[in-house]
Amino acid sequence: MKRINPICKAGATVRIPGSKSITHRAIIAAGLADGTSVLRDFLECEDTLYTMGALREMGAGTVIEGTDLVIEGTGAEFKAIPERKTLALGNSGTSLRLLLSVVALCRGEFLITGTERMLSRPVGPLVLALNQLGVDATCVKGNGCPPVLMKAGGMAGGTVKMKGDQSSQFLSSLLLSGPYAHRDVEIRITGELVSRPYVDITCDVMERFGVHVERDGYTRFRVPSGTTYMARDLTVQGDASSASYFWAAAAVTGGTVTTENIDPFATSQGDIQFLEVLEQMGCVVDRGADRVVVHGGALTGIEVDMGHTPDLVPTLAAMALFAEGKSIIRNVPHLRHKEGDRLRAVALEWARLGGKVGELSDGLIIHGGTPLSGSVVHPHDDHRLAMSLAVVGLRLPGIVIKNNACVNKSFPAFWYLWDRLC
Repeated sequence: MKRINPICKAGATVRIPGSKSITHRAIIAAGLADGTSVLRDFLECEDTLYTMGALREMGAGTVIEGTDLVIEGTGAEFKAIPERKTLALGNSGTSLRLLLSVVALCRGEFLITGTERMLSRPVGPLVLALNQLGVDATCVKGNGCPPVLMKAGGMAGGTVKMKGDQSSQFLSSLLLSGPYAHRDVEIRITGELVSRPYVDITCDVMERFGVHVERDGYTRFRVPSGTTYMARDLTVQGDASSASYFWAAAAVTGGTVTTENIDPFATSQGDIQFLEVLEQMGCVVDRGADRVVVHGGALTGIEVDMGHTPDLVPTLAAMALFAEGKSIIRNVPHLRHKEGDRLRAVALEWARLGGKVGELSDGLIIHGGTPLSGSVVHPHDDHRLAMSLAVVGLRLPGIVIKNNACVNKSFPAFWYLWDRLC
């Protein structure tokens, strides 16, 4: 358990570790490339270690050297395996979804699975898309969730239609493996694509490794067959999602926090848009090359569509408790399929503190300024909930977070850096 000590005004300069989203995608591109790649300042956490481990099982070499990850790529030439291989990916939904299409390029029978919670997270649309591209894959229980049994032998390619309303990771998965299909891969998205910035990250990483994705906005994507990833030296920029908790610390305490290792003008991470939300709520934000400075102030409630930045909903929900008026968060129904039902978990834990929270089908209504009292809180094994509750604890005495080690999923250094705010 972790007791959070309230502070008058947060004040610190924090260097933010590498982006989890970029690290996952770069590991995959480097693992498929022919040659040796170096990922500098990569994020080493539970989720990315699952992706690394799976790539090793497929034949890639991975060695951690300090803050660098050295990957000996396979060139997408995989040896046939004589018997079924199980890839257990814990509770890393990103690893499982992104790697499903990569496993399709192998030769042999694979069972892709994870924790009990993972077995209730949807992957059906991705499996059906892989079927349309000539891949023999099935959800073992017939419920559209893992485990997935795949009789891998390559990807034929072709055209596939996919709904975009559940997860952008389905699209990213197909894009990452697309260069090694026998024919061009074209993906047409029907309806609105959620979490669009993560697709931009995927395309950006692919471009950096030498593969260009032809696209028409967020409705049509085409990956030419025969293109290949080229090994390269890549520095992974800091994680904007991780930075959000430190920006929120400044916001709720009226302090000033500087984060380094993220260039707000150059990053491909959509979560950098959270700086605009901070400004709308009353903060002052100074942007510079490789740094962001947030000055907190009197906060006011906000109504905002978070459909493309869903990971930041708990961070905003923490700030909303101390804002004047109500805050309305909309267009995030897909948060019900994360590590847990993230909307329900926020509503339950905020209510435990005395917060007045209304749970919508696609979001939350949080009334700021209600009397609160500290308590032992449960992050529901959700790293983002734990870090957001730490934000609440800077203003509210008595916050004790159970299972605080769950932050290791995405941010192992969090508590060390957090304690420096004092």
